[in-house]
Amino acid sequence: MILGKFFGAVAAQFNKLGNWLFNKDPIAQMQYEYDKAVEQLKEGRVGLEQYRGLVERVLRQVKENEALVAKLTAQAKAYLKIGNRETAANFALQLTRAKAQLAENQQQLAMHEEAYQNNLKKIQHANKKLVELKDKIAKYDADLKMSAAEAEIAKISSTFNMDVTTNFGQLEDAIQRRIDANRGKARVAADMSAQGIADIKAEEQMEKSMAEDALKDLEVDLGMRAPETTPVQQATKDLGPAEAEAARKELENLEKA
Repeated sequence: MILGKFFGAVAAQFNKLGNWLFNKDPIAQMQYEYDKAVEQLKEGRVGLEQYRGLVERVLRQVKENEALVAKLTAQAKAYLKIGNRETAANFALQLTRAKAQLAENQQQLAMHEEAYQNNLKKIQHANKKLVELKDKIAKYDADLKMSAAEAEIAKISSTFNMDVTTNFGQLEDAIQRRIDANRGKARVAADMSAQGIADIKAEEQMEKSMAEDALKDLEVDLGMRAPETTPVQQATKDLGPAEAEAARKELENLEKA
């Protein structure tokens, strides 16, 4: 009683293990069942080959019986022709026994041949089913792996969603904030580099104006410009040819000096 309960518990545990393995990797379990069926089919083929050997022996016996019947028939006829009825009767008796043996062996041959053909068809059918099962296992395996890949892709796609609530969304936001900060620094540097440009330009403009005023004062001192705002060209027109030539030579001498 106790042993019965013990073995029952062990069987239940093995059943649970089998169910776990079945659900864990059904393709492997299916492959296992396929391999087991292939081994059984091999054993069935070996048995069929042995059975065919039996059929061949019975067939050989039938052929031997047929040959014996033909021989005994010929011998009985021959002795009848020569009038030896006693010997012919002896061969006739043997012929009767040979025909009975032939009939029995023919019946056995028909029975064994039919059984062989039926088993052959079963094995051929089983082999066809195994080929189909092998193709189906390959297809299931490919479909299972493809569906797993699609599931992973779907999961990755949702993981790569740039929504602010996801890790990648938060990382993207941090990157954008860093880019904005860098651009801000660059803008500040550019703005600061422009500081003082206006002052420099104003100073240059002032110096240019002072130089222009100094030049005008020089022109007034040289008599080339009236104290007012008389243009240089007008002042040149007021000079006579001799005075203009003298001024030109004086300018050349100054440049040489």
